[in-house]
Amino acid sequence: MNQSAAIHVTLTHEPIDGEALLNLVNSELAGANILFTGTTRKLTDDRETKFLEYDAHASMAEKKLFEVAEEASRRWDLVAVAMTHRLGRVELGETSIAVAISSPHRLAAIEAIQWMMDTVKKSVPIWKKEHWIDGSTEWIHHGEKPCSVGE
Repeated sequence: MNQSAAIHVTLTHEPIDGEALLNLVNSELAGANILFTGTTRKLTDDRETKFLEYDAHASMAEKKLFEVAEEASRRWDLVAVAMTHRLGRVELGETSIAVAISSPHRLAAIEAIQWMMDTVKKSVPIWKKEHWIDGSTEWIHHGEKPCSVGE
């Protein structure tokens, strides 16, 4: 597979610009340009979310995001990968994470994004605090059981 894909990873406290990520991966070598955005949803199971808050060990998280992108470029024929994760407060409907991938063919890009999102959730040291409409909160980290805290 392609081991020389261009890789861009960032953490930000600012809103994520998906179009800018797509521009980073755009290439004449690619027949597929895909953007995935993960957004803050209003309902999780039967609970209503007020907003999310993300925290991270920044240098470790950026390093791990880069490793995930690098591994994806080894597994699939990718031209470029750009990934940004938001930190701080993220309101309903706003983007928490965005991944843009370009590849000569769509299947590789689709499979790579699916794998990358699953892997990011499991392995990157970024924590999500759910702020519920009832005033309670929960810190959640990749696959760990949520820890409820009443406020």
